Amino acid sequence: MIEVCACETQPIVIEGLRRSLEDVEDFRFLGSVPKPEDLFDLIGDHKPTVCLIDKAFGTKSVFQTIAELKTRTPGAEPILWAAEISEVESFRALQVGARGILKKTLPIQIIVDCLRTVAKGNIWIESSISNQFVGFINRRTTPRLTPREEEILTLVMRGMKNKQIAEGLSITTGTVKVHLMHIFEKTGVKDRFELAMYGRKIRGFGGSEMDDELDISPSQMEVEVK
Repeated sequence: MIEVCACETQPIVIEGLRRSLEDVEDFRFLGSVPKPEDLFDLIGDHKPTVCLIDKAFGTKSVFQTIAELKTRTPGAEPILWAAEISEVESFRALQVGARGILKKTLPIQIIVDCLRTVAKGNIWIESSISNQFVGFINRRTTPRLTPREEEILTLVMRGMKNKQIAEGLSITTGTVKVHLMHIFEKTGVKDRFELAMYGRKIRGFGGSEMDDELDISPSQMEVEVK
């Protein structure tokens, strides 16, 4: 049985979802809450399989809720649903832990397909969003870095701090920070550790080729100012 809950602003949407799922024998609708902060009590009480989260609460609040949901209640798979959603929002939602990207305007059969797919542990993206998303990923995964930015990326991959990078390249730490800011903007990564992992990926390193050079940990890399 796939058990579904929702965090939704519109009661009429909830009623429509509830009635639609009543007609599908392998689903049970557990209920909804009107605010993200109430969602964890609902999940704690009912232990749903999937949870629909309305984007109307605002992307910052929704993304924080999804990330916290994945940490606190990993058994409840989050799905972001909205009337409209951009490719950037789709990308970010998947980054923070969403397992599905779903438009509210889709036919109920497609919504059911999404819920079943996510309940099985897979990621679901509706085809029109998927085409946009693939294009977005392609643009973000192969940015064009300047020669100096490539040098700094290499040194970040080696675990060097801004001061060490500045000394190695005979530039100021302020200049290093400016270059890093541009690299973060071009690649779309959030911190130095993720940047180092990104560098390994685009340069074709596997699991061990750079183990001697890549002497870093997430905590070490996040301390350094971007």
